[in-house]
Amino acid sequence: MRLATPVLRHAVCLAAVTLAAAAGCAPQPDTSAAPGGTASAATSGAAACTKGELATRTPGKLVIGTDKPAYAPWFQDDAPASGKGFEAAVAYAVAAKLGFDKSEVSWQTVPFNSSFAPGSKNFDFDINQISISDGRRKAVDFSSGYYDVRQAVIALKTSKAAGAKSLADLKKVKLGAQVGTTSLDVINDEIKPDQKPAIFQKNDFAKAALGNGQVDAIVVDLPTAFYITSAEVTDAKIVGQFAPATGTPEQFGLVLDKGSRLTSCVSGAVDGLRADGTLAALEKQWLSEAADAPVLK
Repeated sequence: MRLATPVLRHAVCLAAVTLAAAAGCAPQPDTSAAPGGTASAATSGAAACTKGELATRTPGKLVIGTDKPAYAPWFQDDAPASGKGFEAAVAYAVAAKLGFDKSEVSWQTVPFNSSFAPGSKNFDFDINQISISDGRRKAVDFSSGYYDVRQAVIALKTSKAAGAKSLADLKKVKLGAQVGTTSLDVINDEIKPDQKPAIFQKNDFAKAALGNGQVDAIVVDLPTAFYITSAEVTDAKIVGQFAPATGTPEQFGLVLDKGSRLTSCVSGAVDGLRADGTLAALEKQWLSEAADAPVLK
């Protein structure tokens, strides 16, 4: 899901030039609010969402959480405060909508699974490729979705998984994914492999396992798959991507404390960024617009 490097933008640009129609990595619609989030700021009144009225952890400051390392293409060079990378840029765009300039934003290291675990939080919101789900909503609040997600399978070009054309072709291979992710859910719920999947604490470990043959293939989100195969594990390939689920698409959302007084305002900021085209522009800048990856059925 990550792996930061200065070559990211070059790799993404090459992907955008050479790959065909966008499927799952397409720019966000910029005319309406994303489904799957919470009520927009309008429901609580615009005045309550002015900077001076916001119930942040420290008045006049905004604390944003994410994991470390913070991987590309979501963050560049493991440096969220730089504002480079899709999620870093989105975070600062949300902050600006709420009235905070860059000097008023600080970053807090938060492990992926801790971000949506029950209990009070040490951040105002967290951004870390966290998919909105009903199960997670029991413990935390989510903003409106800021990115529509597709999952993809990566295998070494010499692996027996490399030639898979369907979900059935993947049932007999050894698969792996990061713990607590929708990537792991896809393996268990859609592929339903004959072997139990390997589960890793971080995608770094999953990538290493792929390289040394512990697993035949791993599942990650599609932008990460393009980055890994173009810049990190160049002897690997994208085997295919999964078709979007019917109904509400899988989306990444910002995570907040359960019942946070900031939730509606943060959702309103995300909705505003979608409506004014900012999310679409940031996706074009930092993520590949095209995905020449076959759909596995």
